[in-house]
Amino acid sequence: MRQIAPAVASDDNAAATLAEYRREILDGLTAEQKRLSPKYLYDERGSQLFDEICALPEYYPTRTEVGLLRANAAELAALTGPRAEIVELGAGSSLKARLLLDSLTEPDSYLPVDISAAYLSEQAAEIAFAYPRVAVHPVVADFTRPFALPRRLARGRTLVFFPGSTIGNLSRVRAAALLASIAERIGGALLLGVDVCHDPVVLHAAYNDSRGVTAAFNLNLLARLNRELGADFDLDGFEHSAVYDEENARIEMRLVSRRAQVVGIAGAAIPFRAGEHIVSEHSHKYSPHELTAMASAAGWRLCSSWVDDDGRFGVFFLRA
Repeated sequence: MRQIAPAVASDDNAAATLAEYRREILDGLTAEQKRLSPKYLYDERGSQLFDEICALPEYYPTRTEVGLLRANAAELAALTGPRAEIVELGAGSSLKARLLLDSLTEPDSYLPVDISAAYLSEQAAEIAFAYPRVAVHPVVADFTRPFALPRRLARGRTLVFFPGSTIGNLSRVRAAALLASIAERIGGALLLGVDVCHDPVVLHAAYNDSRGVTAAFNLNLLARLNRELGADFDLDGFEHSAVYDEENARIEMRLVSRRAQVVGIAGAAIPFRAGEHIVSEHSHKYSPHELTAMASAAGWRLCSSWVDDDGRFGVFFLRA
């Protein structure tokens, strides 16, 4: 029986609190269009709320991707081959990792990479318990920046698992750069989940659920700034909004100021006009052709792809 390795911090910022990103946060909040990186949404509470979002009836991506992984498990196993070494970027919930481990032939190791150290450790421990023959090596890191893995992997058996359309949180330019970086630094194969451009009404509902879980997820970002940077955001003074930008094929998630106010944070005073908003997340959508072309330019070759019958979500298997 293999044991779980202790979580490895890949660099000095790996287990960073928001205080270590103070300058980046202040630069975003003082920009002409106020903004915050979506990575800050995923503290332990944010990760738990996102798991709740994934189970909502309006949020189709998770159940659609899970369905595609299940329906194509045999082909996926054949493409990957035996004794795979799996690197999951933005690991989050272990649900999809379990599906992958169940599908593959004698997987050798699982290296989940995530910025939320506490949540990562919890999920990695569950995987290690459920799959005692798989070596589990959690890595605390911001995968959008260069990070080190705890050991050298066999490229011929490496599968980078990047589900959930997390790549959509990056601009198209940054997404292409990340794919190129993964091809160069890790290589092997890539299993990529991508939200496909489709009905704006369905997209809007997925980010504005009737139970308000997405709103709580978004507002938790302000609560986190209060806790970790000593900010004084009045959570009742802001509201969640998400709109679909058809021109750029992306959802824009916002925190909208309900009134004119001034917020103190890390020694700075940040003024807000009534109706002014912080952009807290972009979620870009791709056509299968656009995604394939971008991946090809970044050094990947498409081997197979699967899109659901409604044309809402795609899973792509590529090789470096």
